[in-house]
Amino acid sequence: MSNPAHDSRAFRDALGLFATGITVVTTRAPGGEAVGLTVNSFNSVSLDPPLVLWSLSLGSPSEAAFRACSHYAVHVLGESQQALSRQFASSREQRFAGVQTTDGLGGAPLIEGCLARFECRNDIQYAGGDHLIFVGRVERFERSAGDPLLYFGGGYRGIRQP
Repeated sequence: MSNPAHDSRAFRDALGLFATGITVVTTRAPGGEAVGLTVNSFNSVSLDPPLVLWSLSLGSPSEAAFRACSHYAVHVLGESQQALSRQFASSREQRFAGVQTTDGLGGAPLIEGCLARFECRNDIQYAGGDHLIFVGRVERFERSAGDPLLYFGGGYRGIRQP
């Protein structure tokens, strides 16, 4: 057995064995600029009230915008959207290049063509180690058909159905 405090790389590798979906979370900064990033820490919390959560690394360039926003949107990516995931994980200046958006609740940019989209009120923020945990109240959502983009063992995966 390994101790995560002494072997953070092994701990991270072990966590990577849990397959997660890939999302892009977007909002508007106080100055009006679009802010977004790729997140795989998304999870449901409650059906009544409808709550979801995700986390952001402390010190992230996007931290101030997400702390201050009234709303954000969580976009669940489909299997064909690996390039979009990489784009929103890349340099901050290029994240919205070529991406068509419309304004959602609180001005949060909405990306078309995702498997699901959740527009959330920025309800609760918790400190969690080296991350900030956001719990959002879902005010609107939509879904479509398709297979999800997954992340497992340090790489992108899809679902193979029989």
